[in-house]
Amino acid sequence: MESPAHIADVPAERPQTFRELGVIDSLCEACDSLGYSTPTPIQANCIPVALQGRDVIGLAETGSGKTAAFTIPLLQALMENPQPYHSLILAPTRELAQQIAQTVEALGAVISVRCTLLIGGVDMIPQAISLGKKPHVIVATPGRLLDHLENTKGFSLRHLKYLVLDEADRLLDLDFGPILDKLLRLLPSRKTYLFSATMSSKVESLQRASLSNPVKISVSTNNQTASNLLQFYLFIPHKFKDVYLVHLLNERAGQMGILFTRTIMETQRLALMLRNLNFPAIPIHGQLSQSSRLASLNKFRSRSRTLLIATDVAARGLDIPAVDFVVNCDLPQDSKTYIHRVGRTARAGKSGRAFSIVTQYDVEIWLRIEAALGKKVDEYKPEKDEVMIFANRVHDAQRMAISALKEQNQDGKGTRSKGSGRQRKRGRDDMDQEEV
Repeated sequence: MESPAHIADVPAERPQTFRELGVIDSLCEACDSLGYSTPTPIQANCIPVALQGRDVIGLAETGSGKTAAFTIPLLQALMENPQPYHSLILAPTRELAQQIAQTVEALGAVISVRCTLLIGGVDMIPQAISLGKKPHVIVATPGRLLDHLENTKGFSLRHLKYLVLDEADRLLDLDFGPILDKLLRLLPSRKTYLFSATMSSKVESLQRASLSNPVKISVSTNNQTASNLLQFYLFIPHKFKDVYLVHLLNERAGQMGILFTRTIMETQRLALMLRNLNFPAIPIHGQLSQSSRLASLNKFRSRSRTLLIATDVAARGLDIPAVDFVVNCDLPQDSKTYIHRVGRTARAGKSGRAFSIVTQYDVEIWLRIEAALGKKVDEYKPEKDEVMIFANRVHDAQRMAISALKEQNQDGKGTRSKGSGRQRKRGRDDMDQEEV
């Protein structure tokens, strides 16, 4: 197979309107109505190539405008040749799939596009009914799509024209590889767009399996953080992590923040502890039901809760505006995840702050992150006496949180068998959730 043509550097003078890119008037009007005034670099480079009918590899970070970069060419092609099951967009998480579907519906409203969302955590029957109405565009997580292909009568993608693999690196990190292999064998020859933040060996293998003579467009800023992001680390003993965290949050009372942890259990414990201290905290992680995850996000977006305690389910792909700060309560294992986490703040030209808690057990990981960033991060050193004022209250809140978790776990063991029958219609729901 030929190596992909490559557009490595984005020109300084890029088109100022979508019309200059070759986008038709009705879609330009849709862009205007959504506030898409000037194409972003990934849009300016991808859209003309896609409109020429080429397969595309787009390397760009979350927040670069890539959803519109692949949606606009799909919709323009659909207008030229309307048909059911025209396009399929695959995303790694339910929340990202939901956001993509909303963008498709918003951009396609002027041309009456029908879009169906297929994600885990919800009943398959309404989704099957929606598929029966012959949508133009399907947005799905891989596990749930495969469920429908195998079990929903009359549903087939043998006439599919376009396939989009969004956040391809994340799809493969979540072990969707075997499902993707199976899906690709079921799909006909079609135009394919692959978007990813990084070009790993796994993504290269996926490219070879699914694209034909693609054009590679890179506007990625790997291992770079926004210039308006201020980064700090706190080097503290492990046993005082919670006390320093509470001091940090108390200093930022009323601001919007995301606190990242490594495990679901820690997410739940922190949320309970902070609530005991009257902080408006709410958790989000992969084991919550879809309705609970959406409820958490909506409360955070509406500012009824100002602290979102999250596993890496919230590190990428979520449209969460106006986050004032991020705290890495547990350091991520790699610099790529660090970049995505801290990228939840300092977005759209706004400033933001990122704090990372580094204990005696995290020094090696933190040095690797700094090496990847190519710079030393400033240390944040609050006065110890001021911090330890919170020690007794934090200790009581910790004890209450652990007690509540034990009660929840005991209740869960007692009721788990009752729910097993209700899970049968959930399909591959677990495959549509983030790892922890």
